[in-house]
Amino acid sequence: MTMAQAATPVADFPSLEKALKHHFGYDEFRPGQRRVIEAALKNQDTLVIMPTGGGKSLCYQLPALLKIGVMVVVSPLIALMQDQVAGLQDNGIAATFLNSSLDGEALRQREAALLRGDIKLLYVSPERLQNLGFIQFLNNLSQTVGISGFAIDEAHCVSEWGHDFRPEYRRLHELRERFPQISLLALTATATERVRQDIAQQLRLRDPLVQVSSFNRPNLFYEVRPKGRDGYQQLLQQVRSQTGSGIIYCLSRKRVDELALKLTQDGESVLPYHAGLADEVRRDNQTRFIRDDVRLMVATVAFGMGINKPDVRFVIHYDIPRNIEGYYQESGRAGRDGEPAHCTLFLAYGDVATAEYLIGQKPDETEQRIARQQLRQMVDYAESTVCRRQIQLSYFGETLAGLCHQCDNCTNPPPIEDWTIEAQKFLSCVARCQERFGMMHIIDVLRGSKNQKVVNLGHDKLSTHGIGKDRSVEEWKLLGRSLLHQRFVDETTDGFPVLKLNAASWQILRKQLTVEVAVPKDIKPVETRSTTESVKFDNAPETVALLTELKALRKRLADQQSVPPYVVFHESTLKQMAQKRPKTLAEFGQLSGVGSRKLNQYGDAFLDVIHQFCADNGLPTQPISTSAAPPITLPSNTNQPQTFSSRPQPVGNTHRLTLQLFQQGHSIEAIAQERGLKPVTIATHLELLILNGESINLDALVPPARQSTIRQVLDTKETFALSDLRERLGDSYSFDEIRLVRADWQREQSSVSES
Repeated sequence: MTMAQAATPVADFPSLEKALKHHFGYDEFRPGQRRVIEAALKNQDTLVIMPTGGGKSLCYQLPALLKIGVMVVVSPLIALMQDQVAGLQDNGIAATFLNSSLDGEALRQREAALLRGDIKLLYVSPERLQNLGFIQFLNNLSQTVGISGFAIDEAHCVSEWGHDFRPEYRRLHELRERFPQISLLALTATATERVRQDIAQQLRLRDPLVQVSSFNRPNLFYEVRPKGRDGYQQLLQQVRSQTGSGIIYCLSRKRVDELALKLTQDGESVLPYHAGLADEVRRDNQTRFIRDDVRLMVATVAFGMGINKPDVRFVIHYDIPRNIEGYYQESGRAGRDGEPAHCTLFLAYGDVATAEYLIGQKPDETEQRIARQQLRQMVDYAESTVCRRQIQLSYFGETLAGLCHQCDNCTNPPPIEDWTIEAQKFLSCVARCQERFGMMHIIDVLRGSKNQKVVNLGHDKLSTHGIGKDRSVEEWKLLGRSLLHQRFVDETTDGFPVLKLNAASWQILRKQLTVEVAVPKDIKPVETRSTTESVKFDNAPETVALLTELKALRKRLADQQSVPPYVVFHESTLKQMAQKRPKTLAEFGQLSGVGSRKLNQYGDAFLDVIHQFCADNGLPTQPISTSAAPPITLPSNTNQPQTFSSRPQPVGNTHRLTLQLFQQGHSIEAIAQERGLKPVTIATHLELLILNGESINLDALVPPARQSTIRQVLDTKETFALSDLRERLGDSYSFDEIRLVRADWQREQSSVSES
């Protein structure tokens, strides 16, 4: 009797649980498994999103044993399918694979076994499914022993919006066209809502059951550490502090080889893995790691997809990952057995620049733009003071109630402050700007910027313009990230990140929800004020005397907390107190530098001193004009027209000399050297010449492909400031390139508006 014939029919089992025990030895299903298996037995299409270690494979393996025919499993990697088949065969389950590692005779033998009904699970690559000869074999198999279903493993590879898109997966919809009567199961560990929809659409799933299990892996501890100049020593110390097997991920093959060599020299048992190694070497290294012949694997992200090693005790990212989805997947290769495991990310901004450079090598500009936004989200994750598990789960559309207490931000939290008023100002500004702009523009408006974009859009006339001058850019960015991570505001994911209000946003604006922010000790507050917002100190005797008493109080409070006095309040805030002499907490809260927490913590104490001083000296208190967030209503959908200055500054003789040298074929650097000026000065000359309509061959200055990318960002009309554009485009674009293309683009826009 063959193994396939020995498979017990469904009717012989009183319950699926007994079938589970019989074939796999488990007493009960994990969450979501039974529901998926029941759908598969009914030939219903299914989309399964389960975290690593959640039991995805069982969702098609058990139905394969209980249904008539062969389950065809699409797997992206030879090593992965071989590992899966070896595990099944060891469990007494008839499984095989067909791939390029087999010679002709082995292929014929396995195909014959399939046609005899000896096999229940067949693993193949997506490329093989595009081979007409193999398709004919599947037709034959379907008509003889039958095909019980197609299981698409690592289905996120189908979607261009996923973290590991593979073009060959895109053609798997042909299975639906060639075998319309056979059900499809798509399975992956990670997929955002957008990726899920794309998978279902690309595979032509029919009314699929969608099973999304929790992405929470409570056994994993997450931490982020700054990587200093002694990064390798930090890594070595971390490796030696951990027990069991570990994976160290790097961005480049060169870094992998360097680290593997250094660790070996320092006595660690380690092997490298990357696409630059020969196939045989990669397979051998992976096998040795899985079999515990070595303790460490240093690898690029080419390693690990579907690796069936449950006892990886730690994963270290020595370089920053490119996106949160990939990081979740890679770090999730630790602790698949449910036992405690440790995930460490080392953050160095030089590595971020390297990642941006690699993104710049992508041929598709849209893909570059999306990748840059995903990298920024990853940096935000690393810099965040919010519970790291909250951020991860929020990325996949899941909410974590409370804190995880399994990450560095939960176990060693910075002080928590109530920033509800600041959040209301921020969200009010998002609404006033009609939910059409990104975070940096909102911060510019809040802080009262008069940059070209703000003025051209008329946002300097908004009621929210300048109401956030008392907070620094870093503080507003901290709040913005916190709102995103706590899902109090949304952001588009198409590469042009635009803030959008959600239900929680409106609850905050209606004072139905409070906002707490974990504020790191090194956050940079506002140190200088604009002349319109600063208080001119009048040096009157009574004002100076009150200031002296306020400083004394500040010193006492600071000593009680063992902090420097400026942590309580900056001197500029004390001067405002001494001059304006507020009489109520509401007025005190409107002073620049007085946030919600400081108001609650210190307001009464300082007001007591002010009241007593005024009473003793017969002084009145001063009224304070409010700068709180104005009442907010739903914004209209009218778009404000974009305008540009039609009168750039006049061209002088120095600019014309630059023009003459440029038209003679000299580069910016050559002109600068000839004239004894800096290259940036020459670039600004050319910028002004372009704006004035002079004949400048822009292609000689900026390659057309790079021009196109810069223009795409400009066409969004979201930002015109050089710093904002550079942040959006990445460090691979120079300020001079952006400056010159921006000038040409603005000249074109002005010409259109004038016509």
